[in-house]
Parts: sequence; C-alpha cells; structure tokens
Amino acid sequence: MAGPGALLAVAALALAAGAAGGSCPPRCVCASNILSCSQAVLSAVPAPLPRFTAVLDLSHNNLSRLRADWAPGRLAHLHALLLSHNGLAFVSTEAFAHVPHLRHLDLSSNRLRALEENLFSDLAELEVLLLYNNEIAAVDRTAFDNLGRLRKLYLGQNHIARFPLELLREGSRLPQLALLDLSANRLRSLPVAELQALPAWLRDRLYLHGNPLACDCPLFQLVARGWRRRLSAVLDFQEELRCLLPAPGRAPVGILALAGRELLNCSEAREAVLEAHLGDTVTLGCDSRLRAAHSRHWVTPGGERVPEEAGNGSAAVLANGSLQLRALRPEDAGTYACRVAGPALNETLYVELLVHNFTLHGPHDGLNTAYTTLVGCILSVVLVLIYLYLTPCRCCCRGADKTPAPRDDSLNSSVLSATPNHAARETPQPHGAAGPRAPPGGQNGRFKAGGTPPAMAAAAAREGPRAQRKVSDPDSVSSVFSDTPIVV
Repeated sequence: MAGPGALLAVAALALAAGAAGGSCPPRCVCASNILSCSQAVLSAVPAPLPRFTAVLDLSHNNLSRLRADWAPGRLAHLHALLLSHNGLAFVSTEAFAHVPHLRHLDLSSNRLRALEENLFSDLAELEVLLLYNNEIAAVDRTAFDNLGRLRKLYLGQNHIARFPLELLREGSRLPQLALLDLSANRLRSLPVAELQALPAWLRDRLYLHGNPLACDCPLFQLVARGWRRRLSAVLDFQEELRCLLPAPGRAPVGILALAGRELLNCSEAREAVLEAHLGDTVTLGCDSRLRAAHSRHWVTPGGERVPEEAGNGSAAVLANGSLQLRALRPEDAGTYACRVAGPALNETLYVELLVHNFTLHGPHDGLNTAYTTLVGCILSVVLVLIYLYLTPCRCCCRGADKTPAPRDDSLNSSVLSATPNHAARETPQPHGAAGPRAPPGGQNGRFKAGGTPPAMAAAAAREGPRAQRKVSDPDSVSSVFSDTPIVV
C-alpha cells in the first residue's frame, strides 16, 4: 500500500494536469469553450488557459502589453480573441504565433500608435480585424502580409494621414478584402485614380467620412457615384462627408454640395457598362456634354494615363476622343475614366468594361453546337424508347372478366378533388345521341399547381413598393463603434 507522501504526490500531479487541461482561471467565467475574463481588473493574461478555449474575452482590463509569451501553450481551437478597452500600447510581432487559427481579432479602443512590420503575419486565417479608436499614425506596408483571408478591416478613429492603398490595388496582399473603414482619420487627399482601380466589391465598401479632405471635383465625383448607387457608406454618413475649400478660414462644406455654382461648380460623373469577350476589339466612347473642351484624356483601371499620340500597342485614343482596345485580355477589365476639361467646368465619364473569359466566335463553337445537338437527339430517342417499352400496361394486366370497383368513398380519393365523391351517376343516353358532354372539373381532379394562393395574393396586393437601397455590407460601420464586446 502506498504511503501518505505518495498519495499527496499523485493528488498534486492530478491537480496540475486538470489545471493545464481544462480548469477555469480565477476571476473568469467559463461556459463550454467560451472563456470570459472581461472587467476582471487583470494586469496580465490569466494562466493557465484551457486548451479547448475557442473564444477568449479579455476586454475591459488593464493589459498594457501583449508579449510573445502571453499564451505559453498552443491554443489550436481559439478562433476569436477580444482585447478591446485595455490600454494596450505594445503588441509583440510574435504575439500571435500560438493562435494560428484565429479568425476574429478585436484590438479596438486601445493606445496602439503604429502597426509594425509583419505584425499579423502569423494569422493566415484571420477574417475580421478591428483596430478602430486607437492612436495609430503609421502603417507599415508589410503589416498585413499573409492575411489572404481578411475580409473586414476597421481602422476608423485613428491618426492615419496616409494609408498604403497600393497594397489593395496589387491584389496579392489582401485579395479577399471586402470592407475597409478609414473614417475619422487625418486623410487630407485621396488618390482617386487608385481608388477607381480597386475591385468593385471593395471600392463600394470604402468608408471615408470624418476626414479633413481637400475639396476638388474628383472627390465630388467619387462621392456622387456612391450616392447614385445608394451605398450606405455615403447615404448613412452624408453629413460627415465634408471637405475644406482652398480659401482659408472657411468652414467645411458637404462634398455633395460642390456642384453648386458658388463653390467649385463640379459636374457629376457619368458612367456606362460595356461587356466584351477575350480577343475582341471594343471602343469606349467619351460622349461629353462639353462642346468646347480644352483637353481630353483617358485613365486606365490601373491609374495610368493613355498617351494620345499612338497608344501603348493595345490601347489607342481615336480622333473623336474615344478609346479603342484591341485583342482584349482578362487584365483589361475594369473602370476606365475619360476626363474632359472645359472653359467653365470639368467632367469625368466612367466606362466599366467587363471581359468574359471565353471567346464569342471561337473556331470550336460549331463543334460544340453540333456535339450538344447530337447529345440532345440521343437523349430524346432514349426517353421515347423508355416510354414505349418500359411503361407498364394497365389494360393488359387487368382481367377481362374482372368487375369494376364500386364507386364508393375511398381513402385514396384526393382531398383537393373538384368532383364530389357522391356525385349522381350519369344518365345513359340513347345510342347515337350527339349531345355535348360537360367538361370534367379541375385538372382531372388534381390541384392546379403554379397559382398564387388567395391569402398570399392579398398580402402581396397590400404590400406596397419598398425603396431599395444597396447596402455596402450587412455589418454596418455604424454598429462597429459600440463599446459592447463582440463574442463570436
């Protein structure tokens, strides 16, 4: 029999193993795989953390620094980490090495001043990154490297004077980014050409309100385009989309008001959509309403100006100001801008070119059509043979002397039948009578599908037309600036 010392040692080892495996840390609340340590007056991350933790809420504490060893063990199941309202001023570049499967990271409402080099490079599966309400003034070009799955990036309410938009234009750094919030920062100018080169799903979900932007016509045209498309990034924050006029001492004015003659007299940009196929030659028109134009030039989706002399080989400006594109490639797709300068005002026309990744008149189209027709004919013959030879014969399988079943009520009668079960028998007519017969009720006693039920039709009649608005994202930015902790 083991002595008392051996029993105490075994008990200590058991307690240690339980603590490392799944016991709840002090001052925290554990519910299944959720560990909530919010508002626990913590100055350090509690240890040890259960290995099965999937959601870790450390918000509203006093964690001023997040070192590389905050999680001594690998938390393979952690997918949401909430660190808002902690006063964080330092985050190690190796702080996320132990949580490789993190998908939601909340670092909002802290004191971060810069996003260092390769800060989030260990988070290859990250989808949502919240960094709003910090003191971020510098953003390193490599801070978002290896974030191939990032969909939403919130950087509002910071001190950013320039964001490296070229990272988005390249498409290799953040290929799946669908929402970018740069509101309430210190942006004074916007590279409109670079913004037009962004993918449509990101260009329409770009939040820029609350910045001290300088007023100009390209900025007006960018915002007016969002207003015309009914985007919530413009509609919901119209009052905060303001800019500063060149004249000193003037108060900020609404960007959409720049079309007034007392201001810059900007004209709203017009746009069109043109579809083409690989290898085609298309001509993009620049039908400006300005007759006495001083200058006219085209800008490609990549932000490059097309030379007016001879073009670059595949693109050429014609004598009437149109742009001709020859031998279309997939990279030729995008939004082209025709900028026209007149004596009184300027005008910009946008043409969105969609290039389908197949040829319209390829040499194999005739073969494809013949093959499709042949397959259709063979299939039709097979169906006819199945119908003729495999359909069971009802008349031959029934005996000739078998008396018909009585016409009484049956459980197999259809409840949707239009003919009553107790209908009177038809009076036999004399041989040779040619009187017309009444048509059978319904469709052979079956419910006629495809009609609208009366209740639904009445509801549809009462329902009036509703105003449609294209929202930029189901998670509105207006809900992001809440102090309520986010738990996934």
